[in-house]
Amino acid sequence: MARSSDAAELAGLQRERDLYLQLLNLGRQAELEPFLEEALRLVVEVVGTRQGYLELYDDEESGRSRRWWIAHGFTEHELQNVRAAISKGIIAEAVATGETVVSQSALLDDRFKARESVIDAQIGAVLCAPIGDDPPRGVLYLQGREGSASFSEDDRERAELFAYHLAPLVERLVADHRQQEKQNATRVLRERLQLKGVIGSSPALAVVLQQVGVVAPLDVTVLLTGDAGTGKSLVARVIHDNGPRAGKPFVELSCAALPETLIESELFGAVAGAHSTAVRKTDGKVAAAQHGTLFLDEIGDLPLGSQAKLLQLLQSKQYFPLGSAQAVNADVRLISATNVDLEEAVAEHRFRADLFYRIHVMPIRIPRLAERREDIREIANHCCRTACERHKLPRLELSRNALRAAESSEWPGNVRQLAHAVEAAVIRAAGEGATTVESRHLFPETASASSGSGGVTFQEATRQFQTELLRSSLDETRWNVVETARRLDLARSHVYNLIRAFGLERGPK
Repeated sequence: MARSSDAAELAGLQRERDLYLQLLNLGRQAELEPFLEEALRLVVEVVGTRQGYLELYDDEESGRSRRWWIAHGFTEHELQNVRAAISKGIIAEAVATGETVVSQSALLDDRFKARESVIDAQIGAVLCAPIGDDPPRGVLYLQGREGSASFSEDDRERAELFAYHLAPLVERLVADHRQQEKQNATRVLRERLQLKGVIGSSPALAVVLQQVGVVAPLDVTVLLTGDAGTGKSLVARVIHDNGPRAGKPFVELSCAALPETLIESELFGAVAGAHSTAVRKTDGKVAAAQHGTLFLDEIGDLPLGSQAKLLQLLQSKQYFPLGSAQAVNADVRLISATNVDLEEAVAEHRFRADLFYRIHVMPIRIPRLAERREDIREIANHCCRTACERHKLPRLELSRNALRAAESSEWPGNVRQLAHAVEAAVIRAAGEGATTVESRHLFPETASASSGSGGVTFQEATRQFQTELLRSSLDETRWNVVETARRLDLARSHVYNLIRAFGLERGPK
């Protein structure tokens, strides 16, 4: 009997150790939302339940007005019931008492069977454990077992063990998240604008979003300028989504993607027989964008003849389909983008001056990635998650070394180049069966060079030079970051980012 008891105790300790190790591995995650998603997946797997819900509170200053939550296994309707019942019923009791609530069937439990949400969702077995105490930092809610089984005492112990070990990790991540929000230059703007797909919190990005907030509600033409790959198409979409034409068509046309002979037909449409391929009447992008927004990318490549017709559209709100003598009324907002100097093109007579002044009413310059390095880590992590989902690969994360390498590298192709590099790295890592994306996956040419003849790539040589230059400058100034930034003509925040990216540490004084 004693041996049996000892074996059970040993098994329990083993289980606790395994769970704690898995949580510690999760604790390396630096972002709150991915951490919550993985944590909930883990406890659902450990306890063996069909549905789970995890919610956290930030009690600093504002009570519990702000929450983070994640759900697993619920339909949209079921989740609405759970969310609606947060302030009452099972979850409320666990939070109020600080005690785990277990019910073998909420429908038959005198405490909950009269509640509308319980009846509507036909809730059976439920286990709800608070996370942290005095007061709880959050709550773990588990519902449903395979074959309508109830939750056992072991299940309760596992859930409470999970919540116990989760609490300090949550405290750290919530504190980090709170600090990041204080440093987030875009936080106020994100509360005002719909910014789907816009990643980053840098001051440079905040300047763009401030301008977007000004022009979006106005029905004026906007010209987006900036290098290729900076995200001009995304900004155009954000302007549309936050303007009076939101919900109407958003139609995009790249003026560099079509030959000159087809650009007018694609833009304005054509009647049957207007050209050799026009076998029937076709509508153009202007017609498709009626009452909405027409986004012309690479407008600097628009042929001069088409420029004249576009100018007519902007001036008269009318256009003529190719081969037609009948004017068509157009109600569209024009947003255009270019990565060339249009003023220089005007001077060289490659772009009409009158059209330039028409589209240049509200110009917005999109910064290069080098001007918003603070956003590289967040963008890279986002691209990693997106690539895993797109290719249906196991969840992978970028290692610290990979993130440091990304932050310190040059990205002449800007966000687009970074996104493609991360996607390729995810595929390489998944192909190897790796659990994390390492810098060798992100920069395979550097890895092959270092393991080959001993040569280094230009990118690696640049990184080495920057590392040594920054280290020597910091040593010379006795790690005075303000003075180092002045000497190197860098922003102080960028110096801090480089110190972290290069893994530099101050030696003994």
